[in-house]
Amino acid sequence: MKSISRRVVGCFRPYWKRGIVVAATIVGTATLGLLNPLIVRQIIDRALPARDLKLLAILASGMVAVTLLSGAIDTFETWQTTMVGQRVMFDLRTNLYAHLQRMALRFFTETRTGEILSRITADVSGVQELVTSTASQILNDAIMTLTTLALMFALDWKLTLICLAMLPLFVYPTRKAGAVRRRLSKEAQARVADLSSMMEETLSVSGALLTKTFGRQQREIGRFTAMSRTLLDLEMRRAMLGQLFWVTIQTFWAVAPAIIYYMGGRSVATGAMTLGSIVAFVTLQNRLFLPLGRLFGVQVQIQGALALFERIFEYMDLQAEIEDRPGARPLQLERGELVFDRVSFAYKGAQEALQKVSFTARKGELTALVGPSGAGKTTITYLIPRLYDVTAGQVRLDGQDVREVTLASLSEAVGVVTQETFLFHATVRENLRYARPSATDEEIYEAAQAAQIHERIRQLPGGYDTVVGERGYKLSGGERQRLAIARVILKDAPIVILDEATSALDTASERLIQAALEPLVRGRTTIAIAHRLSTVLQADQILVVDGGRIVERGTHVELYRRNGMYARLVDEQFGSAAVPTEDTHPGPSNEVLN
Repeated sequence: MKSISRRVVGCFRPYWKRGIVVAATIVGTATLGLLNPLIVRQIIDRALPARDLKLLAILASGMVAVTLLSGAIDTFETWQTTMVGQRVMFDLRTNLYAHLQRMALRFFTETRTGEILSRITADVSGVQELVTSTASQILNDAIMTLTTLALMFALDWKLTLICLAMLPLFVYPTRKAGAVRRRLSKEAQARVADLSSMMEETLSVSGALLTKTFGRQQREIGRFTAMSRTLLDLEMRRAMLGQLFWVTIQTFWAVAPAIIYYMGGRSVATGAMTLGSIVAFVTLQNRLFLPLGRLFGVQVQIQGALALFERIFEYMDLQAEIEDRPGARPLQLERGELVFDRVSFAYKGAQEALQKVSFTARKGELTALVGPSGAGKTTITYLIPRLYDVTAGQVRLDGQDVREVTLASLSEAVGVVTQETFLFHATVRENLRYARPSATDEEIYEAAQAAQIHERIRQLPGGYDTVVGERGYKLSGGERQRLAIARVILKDAPIVILDEATSALDTASERLIQAALEPLVRGRTTIAIAHRLSTVLQADQILVVDGGRIVERGTHVELYRRNGMYARLVDEQFGSAAVPTEDTHPGPSNEVLN
């Protein structure tokens, strides 16, 4: 608890100068607030008994002036506190987002998207009230309580002690309610995260398509209703707990003045106190219990907010697995030579996905990775841009261990076309320019022409300014894939990774892409994963991966002659279409494969 509180206070530290201004205005407001009870005392004890209308007018005007001045100072203080609070919220939200951007791919594969979104949106919004107003309210109420107590002691210390003797009756229900509210808040936010995840899955384009094609709309409505009902119950319990707390506090507020009037009335009867003093004391008592009530109520709110801060700081404390090492230098590429040197890798809590993988890929060459699903092909490509780090061995670019160079320079050097093409809900032009923000329109058009997609873009209703829809669903699979390839062409990276780059294409589109890939591969180090072997027949080397190992390597002709796993994959894919290759061994005909 103390650790979290210190971290919350630390969020305000950069704005301590404004905090001093806020504190000064709060002190001014609290001091002015003490004047009205004293003015009431003078009205009752002096002006009214003496029937002094001039003094009465002066005192009444003083009450109005104090109220107006106090309101002006309070408005200035609100502006200052809102400014500080919003800047703290800005820092918290942006720092959390930036930290998540630095997390390794493993974090995103193991965490639901809805859970991540809930931390950034719902949790941060949940603490907004605490950050923007409650913090200043605590300071305001604390100063008001201290100044009021000081004046109450000056008026009558015995009655003040009676008031203070009732304070323990506030403490127990407050602490009890705070602990329960904190637990309920944490559980409620967890349920909100579950609900967000469920909505993110079922209301996305892919989720909606799956739900409709399988006719599971009613099932999903039932799941959503059940999860919402759980959240409803938690919120009702939290609300009723708060209401019960305030009913208890209000009961004390009613009892306390009665006791003071009784005890003070006895003093007035004996001449120990004046009537004006007892009225002023009751006014001060009400002024005391209002901030005290808020302070104890704030304790309940803080308990709930701390539960949200715990969830936010839980993400902030996650260590980024992939970071620049101390002394990391920018990558320097000349030869474009990629070397895997006895590389092994294991996903967290799983067996080794790669075992002592070694190969060399050179500039201007196409290296193809083939093999059954789950063999480790994609994992190999993940290690090049350091989406994961090797557990043993080295991945080197021109002799430089990728772990020893800066992530920014490594990212600039590697272009990737993934099997599942992702496009933003933005225009075609914006999606292409994402690869290189400084690219001119002419460069964008040239990249699109190279990817055989320029003419199709021009046919769209808005041309390059057409919004492609969420994840690009306004386009066909082949069009999305060609846009992804154009994006990599525009990036102009010396290392290119093609993960099933033609998997979503029909035969006609595949031929267009094959033509586009030829200039892309030329002069670059290219790694291509392919299940459709027709795309890698002309590869300079083909690596057959099985069980995390490279079991065969060579050209298409060499591997087919060996009659091993690669030959079996070719025969399974093309069957009776196979014809002799270079008059030595049957293989797929060029007519079928090209």
